[in-house]
Amino acid sequence: MGLFKKLDLAIASTIDWEMTPEYTFGTFESWGGKERVRSKAERIYYFFVDNWGDSPKLCLMERGIKHARVVAEILAPEDLVRNCVEKQGKVALFERSFAIDKALQEWLMDNVIETDDESKIVPLKSDAVESGMSMNLPHKDDPTPDIKKTKLPDEPMELSEEEVAQLTNQFNFFDSDLNTQGKFPNYLVDNGDDLTVTDLTTGIMWQREGIDIMSHRMLCKEIDQLNADQFAGYSDWRLPTMAEALSLLEQEKNDRDQHIASCFSFQQPFVFVAAFRSPGGYWFVDFKQGRSYWASGTNPGGFGRVCRKIES
Repeated sequence: MGLFKKLDLAIASTIDWEMTPEYTFGTFESWGGKERVRSKAERIYYFFVDNWGDSPKLCLMERGIKHARVVAEILAPEDLVRNCVEKQGKVALFERSFAIDKALQEWLMDNVIETDDESKIVPLKSDAVESGMSMNLPHKDDPTPDIKKTKLPDEPMELSEEEVAQLTNQFNFFDSDLNTQGKFPNYLVDNGDDLTVTDLTTGIMWQREGIDIMSHRMLCKEIDQLNADQFAGYSDWRLPTMAEALSLLEQEKNDRDQHIASCFSFQQPFVFVAAFRSPGGYWFVDFKQGRSYWASGTNPGGFGRVCRKIES
């Protein structure tokens, strides 16, 4: 098959035509769903429409347990891709990845799958090769300027959309929907352990990388294990509150196309926060889109990035 040859993937790979973005969490995470996947080495490929940018595009996803990467863009006719998006009707702001429709599937079969023509396949560079983190921060022992410290809410909360908006405005956090001119004055320093940085403004120590995508329940178990192992020498790690996570959002995107300092890994594009949505759902902070959002469902999946309060 020209598709997998072009992308330097196993020739024995196949397309799962029934897989959709909607099914992925249930399939690849611990709580089961459409079909349980047992092997961490197993990979499934499916097409979807990415409508996060200025114009929708047809993409090929490589998915496994706690693994996801877009491996290619497919140059399909623009009218077919837009028609697929229009069929979705009105959707929530955080729903921008759609299953392909019958027309796109037929076009793919005729023009990509059952042909050796590779001209419509655009391989995308894998982000899994490196963490992408750069450390251009002052060291924790370097002299620091006068810093106005800010105490952020540090207890889990139940929040409505209105309360999140109030929180965003209260601390002038950047949010691409709620406060485009927001700018919170972080002062991040390098702790010298390659694992963490500390924001001297808030007194919060942050994990630079993060936790793979998983259910909220499994994420909490993972944090318990980090504490048992004394990650970076400490045993009081936790999920950040909404305010703490929002404090990391920056107006300008870094070189990995995310609204966060480049000292953090780009492999956790959105993270759970210690907040439930009133009247129901989980809150997240999305560094890719630069905003907060909530997702409904019994067990939505997400990434994690832990933090802890340093001693005053």
